[in-house]
Amino acid sequence: MGTMSDSAPAPLADPHIAFDPAEGRRDIVVLGSTGSIGTQAIDLVLRNPDRFRVTALSAAGGRAGLLAEQAHRLKVRTVAVAREDAVPALREALTALYGSEPLPEILAGPDAAAQLAASDCHTVLNGITGSIGLAPTLAALEAGRTLALANKESLIVGGPLVKALAKPGQIIPVDSEHAALFQALAAGTRADVRKLVVTASGGPFRGRTKAELATVTVEDALAHPTWAMGPVITVNSATLVNKGLEVIEAHLLYDIPFDRIEVVVHPQSYVHSMVEFTDGSTLAQATPPDMRGPIAIGLGWPHRVADAAPAFDWSQASAWEFFPLDDEAFPSVALARHVGELGGTAPAVFNAANEECVDAFLRGALPFNAIMDTVTEVVGAHGTPAPGTSLTVTDVLEAETWARARARERAAEAAKTTVEVRA
Repeated sequence: MGTMSDSAPAPLADPHIAFDPAEGRRDIVVLGSTGSIGTQAIDLVLRNPDRFRVTALSAAGGRAGLLAEQAHRLKVRTVAVAREDAVPALREALTALYGSEPLPEILAGPDAAAQLAASDCHTVLNGITGSIGLAPTLAALEAGRTLALANKESLIVGGPLVKALAKPGQIIPVDSEHAALFQALAAGTRADVRKLVVTASGGPFRGRTKAELATVTVEDALAHPTWAMGPVITVNSATLVNKGLEVIEAHLLYDIPFDRIEVVVHPQSYVHSMVEFTDGSTLAQATPPDMRGPIAIGLGWPHRVADAAPAFDWSQASAWEFFPLDDEAFPSVALARHVGELGGTAPAVFNAANEECVDAFLRGALPFNAIMDTVTEVVGAHGTPAPGTSLTVTDVLEAETWARARARERAAEAAKTTVEVRA
């Protein structure tokens, strides 16, 4: 079979290239171990002790008891927390579990996850939520580790930085949509690809108009019909910002132009994404909704992990539906394409402004529709990056700081206006 690199340099994620094909048990570092991706990855590791061993864990620090339980069960060498004030609770929880046994090394602070990402291992699973995952992503790549990437934000805000460091085949995507594209792309060469089709469940508000979304509540937005995720990602799924970020991610991972990346609504979430080839064939990757399948691809590629996730029961009847995206009710995907094409710090501004607005919405301080209205205003105020300008980590951090401040200011104004209108 030809490779995706037949007519151009290999993309960041290339299913034809095994960055470091290792036989035997792989040592894994799990970043964000107490979150949804991390806990499912640990479940997969514990069910496959002959394939994987976790050597280190990191988490924010808010769930010290769970982190200590994970460390004890996996017998890891090192545990890290981003919050230094979480160390006493973590040490207490570890001591209660370990007794007289030596405790694992404890790292703390904002750089702790990046330290683990550069530690001695085969694969780093970056399951951190948000752009704070950029430093660990860069550290893992620079250290030569295989990067199983669930933290899409780090690629989106630091795309040129990631592309400058990543070697062919070094990144394996863990998002269900990008793991699906990754697998489907194995069927052809880059020249064979006509279009990437990214599927979206449509979230809890599929079929509603923009006017109907004006009064939805936090509880409504968190009631996702298919996936169980953290609150930020769940709200991003409700606004379809998550899908916009995935469009940018697909462009960066596979070097496919934005005008050849399409989003289609598929409520059942059985087909996770598709690749349309130049001969008219479309290959779809389909499994029941379960993140352990994509996680297994990230940890095990180029080998598959038996029984990683449930399969379909083809003896049962089922219906699979596909609908076009409503850009008027959900303008986030079009805005994401725009910032992706702008490049530079524009994606970082988009992502940071959205994170601030989602936080305000979850606190009840911002209406649902005002999330995207505010993000759009912040992106517009940021302007167009200078062509040919190289990107640095400092550029990203400064752009994010500006965007967060601007978003908080505009969100406060939007909330005040809403209160006055209701009064």
